[in-house]
Amino acid sequence: MLDAKRLLDQFLGGAQPGSGTPAAPGPGGFDQALGGLSKHLGGFGGGAAIGGLAGLLLGGKGGRNLAGGALQLGGIAVLGGLAYKAYRDWQAGKQPASVPTAQSTTMLPAPVDTPFNPASEADQQALSRHVLRAMISAAKADGHIDATEQANIFARMDGLPLNAEDKAFVVDELRKPLDVDAMARAARTPEEAAELYAASLLAIDVDNAAERGYLAMLAARLNLDDGLVQHLHATIEAATQKA
Repeated sequence: MLDAKRLLDQFLGGAQPGSGTPAAPGPGGFDQALGGLSKHLGGFGGGAAIGGLAGLLLGGKGGRNLAGGALQLGGIAVLGGLAYKAYRDWQAGKQPASVPTAQSTTMLPAPVDTPFNPASEADQQALSRHVLRAMISAAKADGHIDATEQANIFARMDGLPLNAEDKAFVVDELRKPLDVDAMARAARTPEEAAELYAASLLAIDVDNAAERGYLAMLAARLNLDDGLVQHLHATIEAATQKA
């Protein structure tokens, strides 16, 4: 059975098997946690799956690294915190920072037992699966993962620490046609919609018309408010840097 939460950790280079998952930081400590993640969260082309899986999907294009690094957090904790901050700032009527920096961004952990950070293992697994699909879908948005590139990825996956279920999931998602509507239908709540969009932003460095068009369609299908979209972009920009 696929352990989507563990696979998401591998995508982000986070909590590795055998290391244990630390408790979520308390209020006031999350800014230091997300302000210092690169030590344990290598990001795309970095520490993901020992430098492999997410980097393979991006085909050497780069992506976004989570900046800094002090605590080892799981993928859901990272994405939930980022999406929660953007959502909270948007609801409070704040203006998104025009030139955000990781040093100036204060983060708080997403409250437990909310759509950002579900308490039950089943809900965490479901959210992790949706997030993984969002990231793979975004990586395919510019068309660089064609049939030839898929074959190369499948061949190189054998050298990565993935079990049969991991490989089958990634292969199936790569082979599916790009479907923004299906991706949007995965969001069960407005908060989860924001988290899936945040995950999509992490998966790519938006630098061409195809990626911008995909994100615009995704935001529309997810029914995300334009202001919330701006906050999500500003928050991801503040917490990351180009790979």
